[in-house]
Amino acid sequence: MVRTRVQLTEEQAARLKAKAREEGTSLAEPVDRLLLEEENGGYEERMRGALLAVGRFASGARDGSEAHDRYLEEGLDLR
Repeated sequence: MVRTRVQLTEEQAARLKAKAREEGTSLAEPVDRLLLEEENGGYEERMRGALLAVGRFASGARDGSEAHDRYLEEGLDLR
């Protein structure tokens, strides 16, 4: 680990302290998570988008909830 110093505005510092207090973590924890999120290409944002897409499209299959594994296998051509 590398120790570093950053300068924040009063508002940013207050928001960071509130976030850390709300989560019961150190001040560094929300910053670490934000940096990891950036490295991972916005995982949480992609997950939120994926969840918004759930149920928005219809395949026409009437047994999709029962046979989803079979449909996935066929779609990925795993046989």
